[in-house]
Formats: sequence, structure tokens, C-alpha cells
Amino acid sequence: MPRGRYSLHDPHDHTPYAEEHFQCAPGPSGWRYLSRLTTPSGDHHGSVDLALDHLGRPIRLELHTGSWRVRGGALDGLTWVRTDPTGAHATEGNARAHAFAGTSPAFLVATARLLRLTPSATARVRLVLFTEPVLAPRTVDQSWTLVEREAHATDSGPLIVDEYQVTALDTGERHTVHITGDVVLAAPGIELEDLQSPPSALDS
Repeated sequence: MPRGRYSLHDPHDHTPYAEEHFQCAPGPSGWRYLSRLTTPSGDHHGSVDLALDHLGRPIRLELHTGSWRVRGGALDGLTWVRTDPTGAHATEGNARAHAFAGTSPAFLVATARLLRLTPSATARVRLVLFTEPVLAPRTVDQSWTLVEREAHATDSGPLIVDEYQVTALDTGERHTVHITGDVVLAAPGIELEDLQSPPSALDS
């Protein structure tokens, strides 16, 4: 069960805004990721609880940031309920999309598990992106290409690192994501600062 800490920062000006303390693990029905987020000063910032089925589809999402909350899952595409800070109003949403997205590294691992690309393969995916700080939903289309799969020798055996090129299809903007198993090594706005146990294999 990998557990550790990511630092999150603005990918444009590199201003740090949160640390994400996480644990994740495969299970008999799929994969689950849990995390809590704190601000650079140590205050509570939010949390993520994401569960996938064995095909990589999101069966449950609970996302908190500030006072906003989203609960969702795969139903007629993707369905979610977003609750405002007062708790007095809740709005429902639905989109013909494949997976959720957001600032958490969990969503990058989830998309990789959903696509299960082989080297040099490319796939297009539609995501519902929840934007900070109010978790406003936005549907985006991306293209993912598994550029390279490389084995790195470690004391506990080879570490398989996948390098993805992710392209936003509306703007053409491209960025690179490095993932090993169910842990993100590096991505725009994300740095792995601490890992206390080896990552679980993608096919677990």
C-alpha cells in the first residue's frame, strides 16, 4: 500500500499551495486512493477519496476543498452532486465522459488505469475537470500517448516508469506525466516528495 506526500504548486508561476498526504492500494474490485491536503502553513485544505472498478472506471468520488464538496461516480456517463459552502444548495450534473479530473495526482493515475496504453499507443479521453477553488465542473477532451516505458534498477527490483504525453485538444497545449504503477513521479504542478513503500503495479 503506497503512502507518501506530494507537493502541489501552480504550474505557471510555481507558487506552492498545498501538500497532499496520500495512501492508495489495489483491491479485489479495483483501486482506491485516499488523501488529505494541507496548505503551506499547515491548515486543512481538503481531501480526496476516489475508488475505481477493475476496468478503471470511477465508481465513487468524494472531493472536498475549502467548504465545497463533490460526490460522484459512473452512472449514465458520469454523474455528480456539488454542494455549496452553506450546505443549503446542491446542484446535480451529468456528462458523457469517461473519468473525473482535478489537481490531485489521483486523477492522473486513474486515467492511466482506465486507458491501459501500450508503448507508442494513443487514446482520446473525455474528462470532467473540477477546478479549484470552488470545484466548478468543466468537460475537457485530452489525448494521451504512452511515449516510453522504461525499467529502472532499484534495490527491490526493477521500477517501471511510464512517460505520457498529454495534449489538451481544445488548446493544443502539451505536457509530460511520469507514472510508476499507481504513483505519479512528476507532472505539471506535482512533485513526489516522500514515498514510504513501493508503488503497486498498474495491472494489480
